[in-house]
Amino acid sequence: MALISVVVPVYNGEKTIAETVESLLEQTHKNIEVIIINDGSTDSTVQTIEAFEDSRIKLFSYPNAGLSASRNRGMDRATGDYISFTDADDLWTPEKLADQLSALKHNPNAAVAYSWTDYIDAQSQFLQSGIHMSADGNVFAKLLKINFIESGSNVLIRRDALEMVGYFDVSLKAAEDWDMWLRLAKRYEFVTVPKAQVFYRRTDSMSSNVVRQERECLKVINRVFEDVPESFQPLRRDSLAQLYKYLVFKALEGQPGRDQAWQAAKCLLRAVQYNPALLRQNKVVLSVLLKIVKSFLK
Repeated sequence: MALISVVVPVYNGEKTIAETVESLLEQTHKNIEVIIINDGSTDSTVQTIEAFEDSRIKLFSYPNAGLSASRNRGMDRATGDYISFTDADDLWTPEKLADQLSALKHNPNAAVAYSWTDYIDAQSQFLQSGIHMSADGNVFAKLLKINFIESGSNVLIRRDALEMVGYFDVSLKAAEDWDMWLRLAKRYEFVTVPKAQVFYRRTDSMSSNVVRQERECLKVINRVFEDVPESFQPLRRDSLAQLYKYLVFKALEGQPGRDQAWQAAKCLLRAVQYNPALLRQNKVVLSVLLKIVKSFLK
């Protein structure tokens, strides 16, 4: 039985799944199982996976049900004492699992280990560094303000903790990973591996994705703040300000047009409403405004 189960949901991932699987098989910690959940792919995803000759790969195919349902199906199939997740287009450094496992073993009170994230483009070339925030122990308040985990392709989790908090929320169409990390952080401690070990693939975003991100993140925020002590309520404004700051940059990724510029302008206004101190970041605000104007003029 493998010590670590890695769950990989994939839908029509023929362009990236091979590179992702290779990064898993190249982990220095070898006692793993790679549980790939084919979520109703109609391209050559299955054939690409079947070309790998490695007994650690376990492929299961289901009708299309979405990312959260696929992660949950993978959890049901997992046999390891530790569980990790990665999307079918993200990459890890070879030491990622070994370092996170070591961190958990040296911090027995922690149930979740995470590493830092960097961003890559469609050709797997470096784009930019992520947040690179270290947060250990009780991280619930920090995670309420900002999702420093950054993606669903990061954490290593003790199986018993994951079983305690339950499945990913299939009703969420975005932010389902942040929702899960918050539920874990409410009960358990986290530990950081202060290295960039997760490479999150970024593609051009459309304004509709920004609208969806806003809607689903607000669901998570509203749900959490309905069930926290009064002392946590002041963090709500910080959480909302950070959300809209993130959405500004999300809307302006790639080559934004007028729709994206309009979304960015609305999100910038809301970010400032929740945190007027952002206006003191003159260079950043001016740079964002110039990009918004240029996008409007296209």
